[in-house]
Amino acid sequence: MTALPDRLTGLVRTLRTHGLRIGPGETVDAAAALEVLGFGDRERMREGLAAALLHHEGQRAVFDPVFDLYFPLRVGAPPATGGDTADLRERLAAALAADDRAALGQLAAEAVDALGGYGASPGSDGFSAHQTLDRLRPQTLLARVRATLAQGAGGGADFTDRLTDDEIRRRIQRFREQVATEARRRVAQRRGTDEIARRAVRPTADQVDFLVAGRAQLDELRRSVQPLARRLATRLAARRRRAARGRIDLRRTLRGSLSTGGVPLRPVLRRRRPVRPELVLLCDVSGSVAGFANFTMLLVQALHEQFSRVRVFAFVNRVDEVTGLLQKGAADPSGLAERIAGEAAVTGWHDSSDYGTSLGEFAERHLDAVGPRTAVFVLGDARTNMSDPNLPALRRIAERARRVYWLNPEPASLWSTGDSAALAYAEVVEMHVCRNARQLGGLVARLLPV
Repeated sequence: MTALPDRLTGLVRTLRTHGLRIGPGETVDAAAALEVLGFGDRERMREGLAAALLHHEGQRAVFDPVFDLYFPLRVGAPPATGGDTADLRERLAAALAADDRAALGQLAAEAVDALGGYGASPGSDGFSAHQTLDRLRPQTLLARVRATLAQGAGGGADFTDRLTDDEIRRRIQRFREQVATEARRRVAQRRGTDEIARRAVRPTADQVDFLVAGRAQLDELRRSVQPLARRLATRLAARRRRAARGRIDLRRTLRGSLSTGGVPLRPVLRRRRPVRPELVLLCDVSGSVAGFANFTMLLVQALHEQFSRVRVFAFVNRVDEVTGLLQKGAADPSGLAERIAGEAAVTGWHDSSDYGTSLGEFAERHLDAVGPRTAVFVLGDARTNMSDPNLPALRRIAERARRVYWLNPEPASLWSTGDSAALAYAEVVEMHVCRNARQLGGLVARLLPV
């Protein structure tokens, strides 16, 4: 059995690989918490370690499954012996009706043993949560659990008020998570806890690729916009203060050094006039890149006080300004995509993205939005659906702007594949890989002018 210090350091090391910033101080605090809390109550130990190691609630989605691997509930226990599928389903329905969490944990172990095993080789992974749940089908027990509870309540009219179908679904979902945890534990016993903890635990929302993020992850990202904007605003303000000091004025410095025999003891700086820059976003809102564009638009809206002017344009195969829609919808970020689709003219006679036409239309109709103080950010995967990329239009924008940056949510290895014109566009403007919210925050802090 792994020693306790090794379990704690392994937990911390794996959390770091998932992007959580945990230093020696937090690790020492976690060890002190374990010493005070003891090991009799596993859930209390979980909460103590979380309080010592984590910085915000969103990190629990990574912490909890990693904790379950390093401090498993059934560590050292022999394999459970369960009955057939029908017997398991009967006992599961009863445990769900009673909300018996201890029994549900035991049933999760039995179900993985009885239904989740695969492969005859002793070295195989051996257990699958998906296979277990596919055979057990706990989601089909809703009606049976409801009937059991209604019978126990005497069929009274107040039953629906006391326990709704949503509550039963939550219990079923908790059981599904217990099955997933149990399957991961079994695989970790065979293949090593460190490896499974790195590979089988979902990353935090800010590290999920924009192109594969689901609805729940995008919702979590939208909730993180304001905290991220506050951190970025602090960093931008610090950069602006440093930049305001200016560069060394060599002539005035040398003139001043005459009194010290030519030794420039007191450098003289050119003071910069503080001027807030302008920002223009040009966003592809089609298909899978829409989540990336929408999140970036919301982030920029939250940072609008850092700029003298912000204008946002959306396109699929036509361009339309959506600055007003973004400002009006700041209180309802989840509805941004629907507002743009319903109120902005971003598509013509088809729904496929067309970068060449969109860039050309922007250069013809909206070039007055770009000036010598303007930083332009183009957001999109640069996939043209085999249409003309219209490089001259991008050059016109780049010649007029202070700087133009292209943020591409695809990895650089795909920029030369299929209908991607990313490499061609990259010869005209700076193109950066921007696959998740963490990368976006770093790029915004580094690239935005001050």
